[in-house]
Amino acid sequence: MPELTNPRAERVRSVRALAGRSARLRAGRFLVEGPQSVRELVREQPAAVAELYLTHEAAERHADIVGAAAAAGVPHRTGTPEVLAAMSPDAQGVVAVARPRPLSLDDVLARRPTLVALLARVRDPGNAGAVIRAADAAGAQAVVLTTESVDPHSPKVVRSTAGSLFHLPVVTGVGLAEAVDALRSAGLLVLAADGTGEHDLDDLLDVAGTGPQEAPDLAAPTAWLLGNEAWGLPQEDRARADAVVRVPIHGRAESLNLATAATVLLYASARAQRRRGGRASGDGSQVG
Repeated sequence: MPELTNPRAERVRSVRALAGRSARLRAGRFLVEGPQSVRELVREQPAAVAELYLTHEAAERHADIVGAAAAAGVPHRTGTPEVLAAMSPDAQGVVAVARPRPLSLDDVLARRPTLVALLARVRDPGNAGAVIRAADAAGAQAVVLTTESVDPHSPKVVRSTAGSLFHLPVVTGVGLAEAVDALRSAGLLVLAADGTGEHDLDDLLDVAGTGPQEAPDLAAPTAWLLGNEAWGLPQEDRARADAVVRVPIHGRAESLNLATAATVLLYASARAQRRRGGRASGDGSQVG
């Protein structure tokens, strides 16, 4: 197909418009920007790729993306650098338009997950994306974003996940009470994270998997309930959990941000479950 050369063409404008939520809802599509995210989309979910665009230079530099797309029967079009920049200023010469993967909480629970991140009213896209990436790295099997949380298909969330959005199920639009009840019914312990929690994470790690105990067992299948960046979890949300856990602060920092706390908590559970022989274990160690 001929190279796209007009940055003001209707096709280019329609791709750029997907940066807005209303356009995503109307089109049933979302924007994936940059080689890392597009690479993981093409590798992991090729059927979700609706459109794929690269500059000639990017197609040569990232031949693995073009090759994976060709192997999966996904066509691509080339465009000038001006066209790709008009589609997305963060494209780095590579842009895809993707179809969201329809997933329900029931779909996820049917797979018997042992580690889940549950985000309640998390609205910062960078934080949400970082938690999805951390959940993927820790070996969690799903992330659930309750109603009033950020759209995981917004461009900043997608970029922040660095491709992890396409590695594990991400469920949206579930009420918190419904999510907690469903997770608990599926056999998961629901632990809320809060700086005022009655249980210290270090203490729980010391006794995890050692047998019957009054404290929550981190080696058990677990869903971590994480609250809003600014105000955390209100009392009524903490009350829904089986227990409230705090991450100890050994230095002089006032607190940890949401994504950092989520990473610590998810890795603590993954370690405890791995000692017991659970399924939550990551194979990679790359940081980037």
